[in-house]
This record gives sequence, structure tokens and C-alpha cells, in this order.
Amino acid sequence: MSSHALRRLPADPASDAALLARLAHLFAQGAADHDRSGAFPRENFIELQAQGLIGLVAPRSHGGGGASLAAARRVLAAVAWGEPATALILTMSWLQQHAIGRIDCRWPVPLRDRVLRDAVREGALINALRVEPALGSPARGGLPATVARREGQQWKIDGHKVYTTGIEGLTWLAVWARTDEAVPRTGFFLVPRSAAGIRVVASWDHLGLRASGSHEVLFEDVAIPLDHAVDLRAPADWAPDAGSQTDIDAHATQQAWTVVLLGTLYDAVARAARDWLLGFLNRRAPSSLGSSLAALPRVQEHLGEIEALLRGNRVLLDDAAAQVDAGHAPAASDSGLLKYSVTSNAIRAVELALQLTGNHGLARQNPLERHYRDVLCSRIHTPQNDAILVAAGKAALGRSA
Repeated sequence: MSSHALRRLPADPASDAALLARLAHLFAQGAADHDRSGAFPRENFIELQAQGLIGLVAPRSHGGGGASLAAARRVLAAVAWGEPATALILTMSWLQQHAIGRIDCRWPVPLRDRVLRDAVREGALINALRVEPALGSPARGGLPATVARREGQQWKIDGHKVYTTGIEGLTWLAVWARTDEAVPRTGFFLVPRSAAGIRVVASWDHLGLRASGSHEVLFEDVAIPLDHAVDLRAPADWAPDAGSQTDIDAHATQQAWTVVLLGTLYDAVARAARDWLLGFLNRRAPSSLGSSLAALPRVQEHLGEIEALLRGNRVLLDDAAAQVDAGHAPAASDSGLLKYSVTSNAIRAVELALQLTGNHGLARQNPLERHYRDVLCSRIHTPQNDAILVAAGKAALGRSA
């Protein structure tokens, strides 16, 4: 990542509306090219760093923006409106900044400070590598097959990770692995992307978010210092309701940040689709109609439904961000329902846009089909819909009993 000089933002980055609008339209200009090629959107991150936005969530004590969730949400919405793969990579890095920037973070202080300061000064990106071919998402349980074994004053890591979003631009990898001890511990090992023995398999050829570069990564005898085992625990201690009340609250807050930022991303995709649709409906005037499609009551009705869906998203996301920023993070189950509602609304909004445009909406020269492919990716992220709904149903039945 380029080491452009850091430009200080106002205390509330969302107050610079002109900057955010410029970034949104700048990123939108290259979005179709990145979708076609799948190339890492490096120039977007150079621009984000030039504006001081990669370190936006890092604490002010480390030179970062110390942004609230509400402020981060407004900035991310602009980025995602323009190019959502960039927004996804940025989201993953921001979530790591938020987690390790907490005063109760378990990471060794020197490593935590280095990662955060690298983000601010150099635009260094970090992501957690958790998913594996056999394990799937760790959120559904099970021990990772990625193993760290201790040899002298080093850990040696071997394993296989998939869906490593942004790997081509990352500086740091927080690798989820287990130790080879008689009673294994699980947790994160901080691995420099430049470490010997890391091999990227360029396998990401996805329907949507094609420029996210979520390729496979192989670790073959990768050596790191002992203190880079930044957070190891007994497997049971990673459960959301395990540990002290501080641990439980930290998990709920992190889950809320995750859901609000991802919800913001996909809501922004739906808003970009709506904005293109408005122009199309006003321009498109079939000779048989004698006026634009915008004059048809049926079109107006469906567009009104899109507006209702997007307004619902805005209210839900703004309210959740305000709660978190006030120190009242919702329970993890409520965060799951927020994700389900927002992403369902976003998908439905783009589906309605496709209904109104017919073949034009599915044509590759128009962005609507790309927005549809991108918004469908919202279903993939943890927690998935089945887990969300089962948990909510069980909770409701438990309250009734």
C-alpha cells in the first residue's frame, strides 16, 4: 500500500459531504472495469489513504480517526455506492482496527500498536483468515485444520484458507489456527503477508464482488515469533457467551459493528441501483407510450416500494449505530435479525428495479445487473440467514415458555 502523507479529517468525517461524494463518483467510474477484470482496486486504496480514511477507525491515541460507528457507516456508504469490493476490503480492515483498538484487547501491546500505526501511516490493511475448505465458517463450530506448532522461539504454521478477502493488498494476516499441543488452544496468529511460505492460489472467480480478491491461501511452514500468537484460548472460551461480562460485551459490540457496516455496504449497492433506475425511468420513453416510463402509475408504485425498503434500512442502520455509539450494543441475536432485514430489503429493492427495466436491466452495458450480482453476496456473510432465523425462533419460543 502506498505511503501517501496522511491528511487529517474533521472530527466527523461525514461532515465533508463534498469529499464523500467525490470519492463515490470516482470509484464508480472504475467499478465496471474492476468487475470485468477482478483486479485488486489498488488505486482506490491509494486515494483512501491520501484522504486519511484507511486509519479512520484506529484510535486517536495511535493517530487514527477514532471514528464512531455512525461516522464509519456514512463514509463506508459513499465508498460502497461507488465500488463495493473496495468497501468490503475496507470494512474487514476497519473491523480489525476496532477490535484491537479496544482497551481490553488481549493482543500484546507492541503488536497492537504496530498494526494500528501501520494502518494510519502507511495505509496497511489487515484481515482475519478464518474460513477453510473442510471447516467452512468457524462460527458453526469445529477446530481449524490450520495448525501452529512451536519450534524453539518460533511458531510454524501450516494450513489452507479460503475466501481471504483483499489478500493481494493486505499487510497483516490474523490467521485462525489451533496449536499442536496435547490440549489444543485456538486463536489468532499475526502473520506478515510478506512472510516466507505463503502462497496465494488465485481461485476467486465469483458472481459478485469480483474485485474483492477473495482467493485461497496456503501456509507452508510459515515461521513467526512466539509473541505473534496474539490471542489463544481454550476452544470453549471462544463461545459468544463465554468468559467475563467484559468479553461478552466486547463480542456483542464487535458483532454490531460487523452487521452495521456490512448492512451499510449492501444497502449502498441497492441505493446505487435505485439511483441508476431513476435516470433510466426518466429517460426511457417508448414511442407507444408517448411519455417516459416515469409517468406510469405501476412504475411509480414499484418505485415507491423500493423507497420504502431503503427508508427502512436507513432507520434500522442509523438506530443500531446510535445505540452502539451510546454504549448499548444490541444482543448478538438482535444484530443477526438486523442483518437479515437489511440485506433482504436490499436484495428485494434491486429485484424490483430489474422488474421495471426488463432486458435493459440485465444488459452488461448497464450497471444494474452488476448491482444485482453484488447485492446477492450479502447472504454469504456470517451469520447466515438459516442461523439467524433458527436463533430468533428458539429465542421467541423460549420467551413464550
